[in-house]
Amino acid sequence: MPISNYPNGFASGVAIRGMPILNGYGGDIYWVDSGAGSNSNDGTHNRPFSTLDYAVGRTKANNADIIMVKAGHTETVTAAAGLALDVAGITIIGLGNGSNRPTVNFTTAVGADMDVDAANITISNFLFTGGIDATTGIIDVNAADFSMINCETRDVTGQMTDCIVADANADRMLIDGWTHRGAAAAGAESALQLIGGDNAMIRNFWIDGNFGTACIENVTTAAVNLTVNGGANGSYARTRNADDIIFTAVATTTGNVGPNIYARVADDAANITEAFAGADMQFFQPIAIANADGEVGLNTNKTASADA
Repeated sequence: MPISNYPNGFASGVAIRGMPILNGYGGDIYWVDSGAGSNSNDGTHNRPFSTLDYAVGRTKANNADIIMVKAGHTETVTAAAGLALDVAGITIIGLGNGSNRPTVNFTTAVGADMDVDAANITISNFLFTGGIDATTGIIDVNAADFSMINCETRDVTGQMTDCIVADANADRMLIDGWTHRGAAAAGAESALQLIGGDNAMIRNFWIDGNFGTACIENVTTAAVNLTVNGGANGSYARTRNADDIIFTAVATTTGNVGPNIYARVADDAANITEAFAGADMQFFQPIAIANADGEVGLNTNKTASADA
C-alpha cells in the first residue's frame, strides 16, 4: 500500500511518536506567542498570534486543526469562560519544558476558567496556575472526548477550591500524565471533581494538596465505567488533610480503581480503609497507602474477592 501520493505529499500527514510533522499535515496550523506575536498577524510561525483564545477562534470545526503555542507564552484569564475551547476537533500543543512551558494563569475572579465546550479537543504540555485564592474550577470540561496530556496544574496564590471540574457531558475524558501541585494549607476541596460522565479515564497522575473532600471526587451524579489507575509507571496521590480521602465516588458509580496507585494520607487515624471509597466499583492491587514518615505503604484492605 503506498504511503505517499508524490509529488503532492502525504494525504493524511506524517507523525513521529504522535507528534505531527507540520509541513505534511492536512489541517490548518496556527502559532501563538505572547512575547513576539500579535492578533493582527496571520498566525504563521514567523508571524504568530499573541493569544490562544484568538487562535482558537480562527480554527475550523472538525478540520483537525492544530495550534502550536511557543515556549514562554503566557495567557492571563480573568473571567468565566475567559479562555473558550469551543471549536470541535482541535489540538493544542505547548512547546518548551518546565517553567518555560506555555502558562495559563487564572486571576481576578474566582470563576475565571478555561471552558471546554466542544467535542474531541486535545491539549498537551501546558502549565495552568491559580493566581487568585478559592478558584472554583480553572479547567471546566463540558464536552465529550476531551484529552489533557502531560499538563500541570499548580496553586500559586492561596488554594484552588476545585481545579478540574468535569460535568455529565464529559464522556470519554482522558487525563494522562497530569501533575497537580496544591498548596499545603487548607482550603482546597479536590484536584479533580467529576459530576457524572461515562467512560472517563484518569491515569499517570501525581497529586499533592490539602483536600477537604478528596484528591479525586465524583459527586452529585454517578459516573459510569470510570477508570482511575496508575498507568505503566504508577501514580501518586497525597492529601495533607486529616480527612485522609484520596478517592471518593457516588455509591452507584461503576468502574475500577488501580492498579499501581501509591497514596500518602495525613495521619495515623483509621485511614487505610477510608482512603478509597466507591461501593459499586472494583479495586485492583497494588493500591498502597502510607500514613506516616518512615512507613511503608499498606495495600488497601477492601473486601477481597473470593473463589466461591
